[in-house]
Amino acid sequence: MVWKPDYIDDLTQLRDFITRSDVTVDDEFLTIAAGAASRAVDRHTGRQFGKTDTVQARRYTARWNRRRGRYVVTIDDLYSAAGLVIAVPDGPVSVFELEPVNALADGLVYERLVIEPDSANLPTGRVRNEVTVTTDKWGWPAFPVPVVEGTLLQASRLASRRNSPYGIAGSPDDGSEMRLLARVDPDVAVSLGSHKRRWFVA
Repeated sequence: MVWKPDYIDDLTQLRDFITRSDVTVDDEFLTIAAGAASRAVDRHTGRQFGKTDTVQARRYTARWNRRRGRYVVTIDDLYSAAGLVIAVPDGPVSVFELEPVNALADGLVYERLVIEPDSANLPTGRVRNEVTVTTDKWGWPAFPVPVVEGTLLQASRLASRRNSPYGIAGSPDDGSEMRLLARVDPDVAVSLGSHKRRWFVA
């Protein structure tokens, strides 16, 4: 898998969702809709749902949390602690915790790194990007079901936009007129609610 992939693996899935037909004449447009819908899901949730397959070192800024008495580092989504290497300029960080603590049990991923005060080496908190995190487990192990469902819904909406050049779908005569708003479909927003990420500085 790659970083920021399309969340619809097979156009058959999208065709079935929209028309229940195996006609492939519109596949070029459906491919575009699937990609655009995937990026709309990313923007709405504040994250992406692909993953890396190679080791990558990423750098972050540590913030001292006075209430907790610890350095807290907001990191990119991380789906496993296996093989994780954390370092600061003085050397490796030996004692840390990933949060949310129960993320994996809840079908989510880690978003924060908490460096314990008894670690062999600590950040200074005075230098940007002084914490280096190295792993091949960035991202999500698989697409969450709500993400796939939300992408299908949004892609079907984008596909219908071809037949509504002024942003209006349906007919006023039968009461089905609907304006296609410049945001994700309301049902998509509901289904993705538990997967929105709120970035913050600890």
